[in-house]
Amino acid sequence: MSTINPYQAYQQNSVLTASPQELTLMLYNGCVKFIKIAKRAMLEKNIEEKNTNIIKAQNIVNELRATLNLDIEISKNMDQLYEYMYTRLIEANTKNDIEILIEVEGYARDMRETWKQVMGSVKGQ
Repeated sequence: MSTINPYQAYQQNSVLTASPQELTLMLYNGCVKFIKIAKRAMLEKNIEEKNTNIIKAQNIVNELRATLNLDIEISKNMDQLYEYMYTRLIEANTKNDIEILIEVEGYARDMRETWKQVMGSVKGQ
């Protein structure tokens, strides 16, 4: 018989009950979190943890790309930025370059903050 971790149950319920806008915010939060963990692992020379977390960040960037409606002009621009971020994450991983991680983390943070503002303005309408 397996026991259910209350935190895992809460997380699962949060995802299952979240709006599409909240899910996007969760993706941005996850991307930032995994890059932060990868940076720490890189500094600690923990190659396996660094690699695992960079790949998690790459998967999130790919998921964000998959949600874009490329019929909308701004989505095309975002697609290019996501592609750039994805490529830079690969480069950071292969070169063990923390500066690249810092760069990509900055983009993810900026996009997260912009998304929060958009969510706030939509709720205010």
